[in-house]
Amino acid sequence: MYDVATIGAGPAGGSAAIFTAKAGKKTIVLDNNKSVTKRAWMENHYGAPEIAGPDLVETGINQAKKHGAEFVETTVISVSKTDSGVKVVTENGEYEAKHVIIASGMMTDVAEASGLATKDGTEPRIKTIFDVDTAGKTNVEGVWAAGTCAGVSMHTIITAGDGAKVAINVISELNGERYVDHDVLKA
Repeated sequence: MYDVATIGAGPAGGSAAIFTAKAGKKTIVLDNNKSVTKRAWMENHYGAPEIAGPDLVETGINQAKKHGAEFVETTVISVSKTDSGVKVVTENGEYEAKHVIIASGMMTDVAEASGLATKDGTEPRIKTIFDVDTAGKTNVEGVWAAGTCAGVSMHTIITAGDGAKVAINVISELNGERYVDHDVLKA
């Protein structure tokens, strides 16, 4: 049983995994290696004057791994509430987690198979998004969504921030109190 399963390793999912793993939560990231970010070139991502999408994703994955996140390349078929958390069914097997963060970019196909509420997208070329509250919660207990699939702008800096926000909310719920992650420079 994982504390958190993140679906997607792009900026939103990778950022969420960095925060959850760094907070000591047993984290797995399930990714189909089809991130639209892997086709991007960015000159507007804070802290990276210019970066290729594949490099940004690889850096994020390595950062999450450094903090203990596990990665599996697979396609998620569905998620469903269980007595102890959430079951994630993939093309290669099943995983269980207390919470799931869906960060699937432009893809919301898992919604229909999972009973997740959706609504019309607001970004150009984004037809459907998960219907989430301001914390990132979907209509299924223990299932959250972050990034483009949750209705925020496609810009990597924004989706990464949304993934972090949702991760902080998940960690806070797991801990039973508001979680804050602030490192300080070592003198």
